[in-house]
Parts: sequence; C-alpha cells; structure tokens
Amino acid sequence: MSTYHPRRRLIQGAAAAVGSMLFPLAGKVQAAESSRFQIGQNDFLLDGKRLQIRCGELHFARVPREYWRHRLQAIKAMGLNTVCAYLFWNYHEWREGQYDWSGQRDAAEFCRIAQQEGLWVILRPGPYACAEWEMGGLPWWLLKHPKDNFLRTRDDAYVQPARRWMHEVGRVLAPMQISQGGPILMVQVENEYGFFGEDLEYMRVMRQALLDAKFDVPLFQCNPTNAVVKSHIPELFSVANFGSQPLAGFKALASVQQGPLMCGEFYSGWFDTWGAPHRRGDASKAVADIQTMLKANGSFSLYMAHGGTTFGLWGGCDRPFRPDTSSYDYDAPIGEAGWTGEKFKAYRDGIQPFLAEGESLPPVPPRMSVIEIAAFALKESASVFANLPPRVIKTTSPQPIEQYDISRGLVAYRVTLPAGPAGVLEAAKVRDLAWVYVDGKQAGTMDTRHNRFRVELAARSKPVTVDILLYTIARVNFGVEIHDRKGLHGPVSFKPKNGQAQALENWEIRAIDFDVDGKLPPLAWKPGRPQGSVGSAGPAFWRGSFDVSSSGDTFLDMSTWGQGVVWVNGRCLGRYWSIGPTQTMYLPGPWIKPGRNEVVVLDLTGPQSARIAGLSTPILDQLHPERDLPRPPNTAKPKLDGLTPAQEGQFQPGSATQDVRFDKPVRGRQLCLESLDAFDGKQFASVAELALLGVDGKTLNQSSWTIAYVSSEEANKEDGSALNAINGQITDHWHSAYSGKPPFGAHPHRLILDLGKQVEVAGIRYTPRQGADNVTGRIRHYRVYVADTLVVQD
Repeated sequence: MSTYHPRRRLIQGAAAAVGSMLFPLAGKVQAAESSRFQIGQNDFLLDGKRLQIRCGELHFARVPREYWRHRLQAIKAMGLNTVCAYLFWNYHEWREGQYDWSGQRDAAEFCRIAQQEGLWVILRPGPYACAEWEMGGLPWWLLKHPKDNFLRTRDDAYVQPARRWMHEVGRVLAPMQISQGGPILMVQVENEYGFFGEDLEYMRVMRQALLDAKFDVPLFQCNPTNAVVKSHIPELFSVANFGSQPLAGFKALASVQQGPLMCGEFYSGWFDTWGAPHRRGDASKAVADIQTMLKANGSFSLYMAHGGTTFGLWGGCDRPFRPDTSSYDYDAPIGEAGWTGEKFKAYRDGIQPFLAEGESLPPVPPRMSVIEIAAFALKESASVFANLPPRVIKTTSPQPIEQYDISRGLVAYRVTLPAGPAGVLEAAKVRDLAWVYVDGKQAGTMDTRHNRFRVELAARSKPVTVDILLYTIARVNFGVEIHDRKGLHGPVSFKPKNGQAQALENWEIRAIDFDVDGKLPPLAWKPGRPQGSVGSAGPAFWRGSFDVSSSGDTFLDMSTWGQGVVWVNGRCLGRYWSIGPTQTMYLPGPWIKPGRNEVVVLDLTGPQSARIAGLSTPILDQLHPERDLPRPPNTAKPKLDGLTPAQEGQFQPGSATQDVRFDKPVRGRQLCLESLDAFDGKQFASVAELALLGVDGKTLNQSSWTIAYVSSEEANKEDGSALNAINGQITDHWHSAYSGKPPFGAHPHRLILDLGKQVEVAGIRYTPRQGADNVTGRIRHYRVYVADTLVVQD
C-alpha cells in the first residue's frame, strides 16, 4: 500500500493550531520499548516496518476454552491481525490473595493459541475494565473497606491491592511480551479514566505499577473522543474510543500527541440490558467508518469482534441500575455462538482491500455443530426458604453484605414486627431486588431499579414475622456507582399511618453465597412443586435432566420461566429473566456429556411451565414487560406552569458536548430539560448524555439520580429509554417515541430528573445524539427548570 495519507495531512493540519499541546511522543512514551515493536512518528513499527493494527476484542472469559482456537480463527478470517484481551481482576482474585489462572482462566494459554493462529495480542489488564462485567472487573472484597468513593483513586485501600494484582499479572504474562518472543505488542493502563476522574497522578501511579510488573512493551491509555484531552499524559500513548465519526476521534488524538492514529474501541454493536430491546449496529455504516480509518493510516480495535456469553454470575450493570443480559452477543460480526453471517462477510469484504502486500485471508472456520433437545420437565424442587444454610448472623440493623463476608447470591432477613395498625415498611436502600413476606405470605416487593424501598403492610392483631428475601443481580460496572455495596441497608423502619417511624431492630440474616462461579448450595430435593415454610409457590430451585447421544451447541429456552439462574452439570450458565430481550441461554457443546445431563434452575417468581427445550437458534429480542415485578402505576405529570426557567437558549448544531452555564446558580431537587424544537425540524427529541455542573464547574455526582418524568421514550424499534440520558454512555441515547400508533407527541418534549436531594446547580453539560449530521432529535431551542418539585402525581 502507498505510504501517502491525504487524510492524515487534514488531521495534522487541524492539530497544528494546538501548538504547545502537541507532544512528540515517538520513542519517548515509555521508559523502555520492545526492540521489535515501537511507536513511530506516524506509524506503529514492527521490526522497523509499518504495521497497521487491525484488532478485534474477544474476552476469553466469555468463550468456552474449548472454542478459543475456533473464535481466534474467525477473527483472523475476518481480516484482523491482532486480538484485544481484557483481564478481569475479580475473575482471577475473587477472594483476596487467592489467584486462579487455571482452566478457563488460563490467559497465557489464550495468548499462546493466538500466536499460533498468527495473531498479535493487545493486553488490557485493568485494574479497572468496565466491559459490562461484575463491578467493572474490580473484586467485591474491596467494598469491605468502609470508605466511600475510594475506588480508582490514589487511596492506599485501592492502590495497594491494585499493585499486587499488577505484579501477579506480570508474573504470569510478562513472559508473553513480544520482547520475550510472545505475541503481546502493547498493554493498556487502566480504562477510560478520563470519563471517571481528573487525577493525572493516578494514571502515573497505574503506569508505574505495570512497569514494576516487568512490562517493557509500549503502554497506552484509551478514552472516549470527548475525554481524550482530559486524562492525557505524555508518558502514555493515547488512543480514542468511538462508534462513529472517526475523523473527529483522530483529530482529538492529534491535538494531544504526534504519533499513529488508533481507535481503541470501535463499536460494532452494543450490549443489552434486561427489559430493553436487543441492540443492533449498522454493518454498512461501520464498514464505511473502518475504511475511513484505514485510508487515514489509522489502526483500530473492534469492540466487540466476538462478544460471546457472560457465563456464571459475571454480568455487570449499567448505571444508574440496568442489569446486563447474560448474552453478550453485542450484535458483533461473530455471533454469540461463534456464528459468522452477513455482518461478518461485510466486515471481511470491507477490510480485504486494505491488506498488506502479500497478505491473504484464511478460510472462514465452519460453525460448530448444533443440536436440538426435546422439551423435558423439571420434576423436583427445593424451596429457597427451606434450604437456607444453618449459619445465622445476628445484627441490630442490616449492613451491606460485604461487611458479613457475603459476596453475592440470596440473602434472607428476618425480624419481628409487633401488633399495630397498617403502615409502611421502608429500608434506607435495597440492592437489588427483594420480596417481602409477612407470616409466610408475600406482601410486596422492593426494586432498586426504581428506588422503590417501601412496602405497605396491613394492620396486625398480634406480632408477625417479616421475612425479606433479597437477590443480588449484579454490581454496577461504570462510573462512581461501582461502589455498589449489596444487601438490605439499614435503618429499616416501620411507620404506622398517622404515627412516627420506628426502627426495626434485632435481625437474623442467612445467606446462600453463590461465590466465585455461581456455586450451588446443598439442597434437599422433593418431588413436585415446592412446599416451603414461606410461600408454597415462592422462590425455589428446580431439578430435571435430559439425555443425548451426541453433543453440540444448543440454546435452552427459558421463556416460560420467571427470573433466576441456570446450572447444567453443576456449571453455572448465567442469569435469565423472562422480561427479555434474551429468552434463551447458550449451552456450549463441550459442556454437554453423552447420556444424562442434570439441569438445576433457581426461579424467584415461579415458572409458567417447569419445562425446558434446547433450540437450534437463540431468541435475543423478545420483550415481555408484563412479566416484570409489579410496580405502582406511573401517574406523574410535569408542573412547570408559572415557573421561570433557570436558563433558556439555543444549543450549537453538531454532535459535540456543550456546557451551558446558568446566569446564576439555582438550588433544587429536580431538573427539567425542555426541548422546544430540533435542528432537523422534526417533532422528535433526543439526548445522548445530560450532566449537571456545580458552582466549581465540575460535574455533580449522579449516583442517586432517577428519572422523575419523561414525556415519551422509544421502547420498540430501539432502546430509547430516558435512563440512557444519565448512564454515562454517549453511544446510546434517550429518544422520544416514534413507533407504534401516531400521534407520537410533538414539542415540547420534557425530561425531568430527580437528583435524590436538594443541590445547587450552576449549569448543564449536554451531549447530543451521536452519529451523522442528519440524525433525528438533536435539540435546538431549550429551557431548563430547577426546583424542589417539578412533577406531581395525578
């Protein structure tokens, strides 16, 4: 290929105006560099020759070890020459000081197989990863420390364990660097820190930890386009993460450094959360962007090239609290079960013209065999309440479960409530879902998704036993919300009608800790439906089996079940939830044995039918909101009449993030962004991200925010949920409704946030919907209101 890069001149010309911000990094970004791989002035250099990195992300923890080679062969066949590999700290050190690199966790073997298949490796060891993984890869035991907001800071409570982790990573994987004959070209320091914080010295501490761990290949950091400047330090090479507008991303890089241009994460699709439609990415648009990067002499890494499956209980949770599905299909070009189809072909065809001289693509590996399994019944059950372990924790008021050395699972709380009038039982916080029983009968539920921590209880003529069964779904993996301590948080009180709230004390706690890989507890099985001490049709484990003569991949149909966890032959497949969009669970062929296979299902809400079949194709996009936990009807209405806006004006066109400072700060608990019209003249509104500014100009903590009201949101054609506007991800967005029966509603569109408490707001940071200039919904004229109450119940 020619070494003349016209787009490079365009980008560098734009960067020239930055002047003193332009850092000559080539040969200086590391204390030491590999003798074989270096970062040059304009190119990555392998043995002194230009290397354009065409990389794809594949998480070995999300792919059965038996299939690693098959998936790597597919990545190679798509036209990629490098694989990007995350390490998840908690996956290897679930209990402090106990490291595991065996079997499915053998990262060194994954690197060896990649090298055998002709692929280079980019290693991303954390300590923080994100990746829609439990707590972003951070181990839960860090939360035993009582401090708030200490993770991803220079606090010793975080730095010292992180240093030990990095040292362990170096012990195992430093020998796999290219400088020592292995395939690892580069190693990432932290992950997207520019979104999270501003402490540049923290990045230097994390960099030094990797140097101390004997990594001598180039080290780099990644950030979204709009945060590249924020955390750049000259000691680290920077790459940009984006899913569209590659030249804007490359321009951001050119403003801080001179060096090769690289997209660290180019989004081929997006992840799914429970209760929202399956996400899909446009292959033709993605291929066009990839070709733009290649023409500009850019390198890239597809996130994801192959998503796979979040087996076990490793799935994470989007902020503020939207748990991710077990399927991590991601609409990637290589599907959940390793299938290649039209999207894969589009990527392969689009990359092929940019292969290096003499390079050719290998054949696409065939699909693994697939089998169907006839429907079978699960005929035995074990009530959760009848199978709680004997260990009892006694406490005056419930604390987060980490304080009791409980990692995750089912936690049962019991307290006595004296006789008295009807009233409200309320907890300070509930993480994540809880079912409340009074003398064995279900009285209500608590749900952290909606900050619903109250249950109304009837009058009692005598003391009653209150049981609360809590289920931990996943820890948040993004933002300050990673400080996600689980359980029932006290104080827990009971407030009679027309009376004073009284704290409920002297609790008994018992827990089924699912531990590292979703360990099954010992269970006492009985034939038929569950008969427990609390609720005859309540939460229970179910057991059955199926027989096969030969193995193959299959997809267990869980659409008639409620919510819970599945195990096959003792191996935890992951979580299911019939609200969708995923209705099946991927069961890889190597995990099925000839003859009889045991299946255990935990169901917390009860199945419609206790039967399962193995399908030949997955169900990834089928929603059933009617099967969700009951919640009070939403009768909220905006109350803006007579209020003076805190600010009104016009946003700038385009996709850039914009700060709007108010004429004077305003105090209040709720904030409304009102869209009066859109740049495209259509009736829709959208927001990629909405943050609030304090008087110091910094963004306010949004860990306790909720959506108080939205005029409409798209829930059918795409996930246009209002929560997307406050989840920290600029790649998704809130979009007003546009499918179903018209009329859809015209301007003004309103999005009202409840901030959890009264705060002083000095401005907003608005990120428009990303994408091409003609996307719908970019707000032009707006008003912002701030008050204690902007929403009333009808």
